Amino acid sequence: MTKETNKAFRHVLPLQIRFNDVDKFGHVNNTVYFQFYDTAKTDYFASVCTDVDWEQVAIVVVKIEAEFLGQVKAGCNIAGRTRVTRIGRTSFELEQEVFDTDTLEVKSRCSSVMVLYDLIRQQSMPFPDAWRQAICQYDGLE
Repeated sequence: MTKETNKAFRHVLPLQIRFNDVDKFGHVNNTVYFQFYDTAKTDYFASVCTDVDWEQVAIVVVKIEAEFLGQVKAGCNIAGRTRVTRIGRTSFELEQEVFDTDTLEVKSRCSSVMVLYDLIRQQSMPFPDAWRQAICQYDGLE
């Protein structure tokens, strides 16, 4: 298991609010945040673990929890922050935030447990050493 030492987010991705993300109350619907988190998570892994064959490996959510702290309205400028906080044998923990880039106010936080999944064998798989090293170096984990 990898010990958490990182308390800051290095990975930040600007997010676009689409017309259909906003509900009749004038704010981004809470279900849309999970799409924001997926977008940021995908970019994180494309940036940090560059040699992944996504035809053979998947990252599967086994637990996800979100906390909604403030409204995001149609005209807001937002971004997503992502970091890995713990790596186990086949799973890892991910923390994410959506925040207003103008005010820096955190609008939502998300924590999830993810499992690496071998698409060929149809089973969980051990965390590759190359991924572990890349993530530990990027996010400052020990």
